[in-house]
Amino acid sequence: MFDDVVGFVRSIYGKEGVIPLHNPLFVGNEKQYLNECIDSTYVSSVGKFVDEFEEKIAEYTCSKFAIATINGTSALHISLLLSDVGIDDEVITQPLSFVAISNAIRYCGANPIFIDVDKETMGLSPHYLNLFLAEHAVIKNNKCLNKTTGKVIKACVPMHTFGHCCRVSEIKEICDKYKVILIEDAAESLGSFYKGKHTGTFGSLGVLSFNGNKIITGGGGGCIITNDEALAKKAKHLTTTAKVPHKWEYTHDMIGYNYRMPNLNAALLTSQLENLKSFLLSKRNIAMAYKEFFKDKPYVFVEEPVDSQSNYWLNAIILKDKKERDLFLHETNSKGVMTRPIWTLMNKLNMFQGSQCGELSNAEWLEQRVANIPSSVLIT
Repeated sequence: MFDDVVGFVRSIYGKEGVIPLHNPLFVGNEKQYLNECIDSTYVSSVGKFVDEFEEKIAEYTCSKFAIATINGTSALHISLLLSDVGIDDEVITQPLSFVAISNAIRYCGANPIFIDVDKETMGLSPHYLNLFLAEHAVIKNNKCLNKTTGKVIKACVPMHTFGHCCRVSEIKEICDKYKVILIEDAAESLGSFYKGKHTGTFGSLGVLSFNGNKIITGGGGGCIITNDEALAKKAKHLTTTAKVPHKWEYTHDMIGYNYRMPNLNAALLTSQLENLKSFLLSKRNIAMAYKEFFKDKPYVFVEEPVDSQSNYWLNAIILKDKKERDLFLHETNSKGVMTRPIWTLMNKLNMFQGSQCGELSNAEWLEQRVANIPSSVLIT
């Protein structure tokens, strides 16, 4: 039934055998920079490549500060702590997401509130966010109180799903109105822009990820971006075990975390970042080929939303229903073309059952129909 899809994917990637969902590509100075790193003996959390990568990623995203971390989840955790999220606080996010956001919220002892997404963006819906807060929230002593639970809603974490921008400027307006801190999960959207601004730069803090399946990778890695100097300094302090600077003494002035990115990972990322422009061009060309192929098919190719420039990190299609989606996954994977379903909704996972939710009809609809298709970068 889906032989045409399998054939088209193979025509793009031009090879037999298994076609992965997303492979890293190393075609630049990775080996040179790794050798420099090894020769310097600075392979851990101190070294020139960490500083260089932070400077370059801040420049690329037009952020004043960037703090490199070991992964995106640690960057989320620190961003929540910087936003004063603590025990029994609440954080609004979307149910249709990778588990990292909800996990990081629980790391802080806080509880997630799940609000529906827009079908067009697969990201947090400002419409449903506004409806929820209008019904459940009241401002008291300059804090957003949840009338249903009696707890403080401290932050909101929308995600730019698969590199497609959510309507983040509208979300920010709502968060500002209700005294809720906006933290953007831009883990999947390096190279994506909304209304001319890079994702992750609308909120107080933004989070990037450089996991092995991301558009650029250091084998791992994450980053916090911000324009707030005080938050940036505290982020660096927290991610380096809160050690007080001194030539030889080891003194720590608060609970800190060993979350700094190693120089080895930063060396890889510095080289990868040099090729980001060509990677983005390749991804757009692949996405446009998919768009043309699927235009006459009975399923929908997910395109960049209005006012957005997407990085097309992970391409996706929307099938008729769960039965057709599951058949698509079975047939493509059995024929060596890796595809995957979108995530199980967070509110359905055991550890988050019982969390407060708004109306989730869009998220539930997408959960049953979305499938990701191969999206590796091609350099020709």
